[in-house]
Amino acid sequence: MKNVTTGNVFEDLGFSREESAHLALKVFLGEQIRIFIRRNRLSQARAAARLGVQQPKISKILNENLDGMSIEYLVKLVARTGGTLEYSFTQPETYRRDNDNSQASAI
Repeated sequence: MKNVTTGNVFEDLGFSREESAHLALKVFLGEQIRIFIRRNRLSQARAAARLGVQQPKISKILNENLDGMSIEYLVKLVARTGGTLEYSFTQPETYRRDNDNSQASAI
């Protein structure tokens, strides 16, 4: 039996393309914060002070619980690490009708 994947675990789990992209970005940002904390050997208290948040938020991030944290909030924390956030987007080769989403006009 062959495993087929879209390349995005959230799409594979049945989330929409939009929700999958949102969740993947949140996970990426959370991981960057965890890497910063580990690389600098910060305690939760020191990480909280450095990033300007309460310690329970750091605990949630370290435990991969990003519920209730927006992408905007996580970007703010990543920016406070002093690093440079890099991002990219790959355009599809051509527009495919099956990717049409009636909600796109509302964006």
